[in-house]
Amino acid sequence: MSSSTKSLSRIEAAQRAVLAQTELMHREFGRAQSQWKSDGTRVTPVDLAISANIFRELGEQFPEDQFFSEELTQVDAPIPVTARFSWVLDPIDGTNNYAMGLAHCAISLALLENGQPIYGVIYDMSRRSLIHGGPGFGVKDGGREVHVLAGGLHRQALIGFHSPISHDYSGQAQRVIGSLKIRGLGSSTLHLAYVAAGILNGTIDHNVRIWDIAAAVPLVWAAGGSVEFLNGEQFPMREFNLKMSRIVYLAGSAETCRELRAILQG
Repeated sequence: MSSSTKSLSRIEAAQRAVLAQTELMHREFGRAQSQWKSDGTRVTPVDLAISANIFRELGEQFPEDQFFSEELTQVDAPIPVTARFSWVLDPIDGTNNYAMGLAHCAISLALLENGQPIYGVIYDMSRRSLIHGGPGFGVKDGGREVHVLAGGLHRQALIGFHSPISHDYSGQAQRVIGSLKIRGLGSSTLHLAYVAAGILNGTIDHNVRIWDIAAAVPLVWAAGGSVEFLNGEQFPMREFNLKMSRIVYLAGSAETCRELRAILQG
């Protein structure tokens, strides 16, 4: 089987696997009981079920692949990426929203080849839309081809921004909030996916980990945008580490990224 055929079979399987979980996601929305993990983040039985269901389905088809999820990884130590193809899943990005009945949340599944994200599949619950794509494939929001908004910032530009912010970045946060129209949706996956879909002009984040953005990064690349990591490159992913440091990045068109960098630098 050729390289492209192997990728296509996984891409098609990824879309099926994510869509198969949307009925469960909608049925338990705002109803699922939640618990708090040791790192202070929330988890629900739906997070665990979606992780198990997606990885069981994909694992049966691609047993040679590696599967990484925020919820199902059993060890705290870093796990080396050794397989050619691997998957990074956030079963519900925006679990706080989901548990409280706020619809901005998403299933986020990334396919990586040799540690590099090549395709992302994101189910946007609030819009009931599947956003998917990757370099060489383009990006579709539902059935519509989408692109990053061209040009730089302007008076009506909308920027996704994570809250709360670490004290280390409070100065930057003040400049961002004072300079731009901010949208804080409670889902870093959606902030970045909405950049790819041309809904937000850009996004800035100081508080994510690899599973929050792995599926959306290839969307932005494929839609003509840039993702700039400000505290070290994240790809190719060499290991999956639940205790990894927070990622700092910005994204948008090349011009938007330049202007966002200037704001952060003061």
